[in-house]
Parts: sequence; structure tokens; C-alpha cells
Amino acid sequence: MADDKSKSGGQDRKRINLNEDYEVRDWAAKFGVSQEDLRKAVAQVGDRAEDVERHLKGAKA
Repeated sequence: MADDKSKSGGQDRKRINLNEDYEVRDWAAKFGVSQEDLRKAVAQVGDRAEDVERHLKGAKA
């Protein structure tokens, strides 16, 4: 299912869609990591942004 850019709220902002280049770019920038590191984190903990952020912060410590 395509990402509906006209809907900007709800679950869509809480999940990282690795199939959308702009999302990978934007989330990686937000977390201060490379796109590859973001992809690895999503593979390890799932696509919930909160879980990915927690994982990445733990990795930097």
C-alpha cells in the first residue's frame, strides 16, 4: 500500500517505512545516524520510531 502523504497524523508518524527513500533520509537525519545504521536498527528492533531511537541512543552510550 502506498504512503498517503495527504494524511499527516496518527500511526504513520510513529513508524519508519524503509521503502520510502525520503523517510529513511529524514529519520536518519533526525537520529543523527547513517541511513545504513538506521536500516540495521529497524532490522533489530522493528519499525516503531520510539524503539529505534531508544536502540540508537543505547548504541551511542
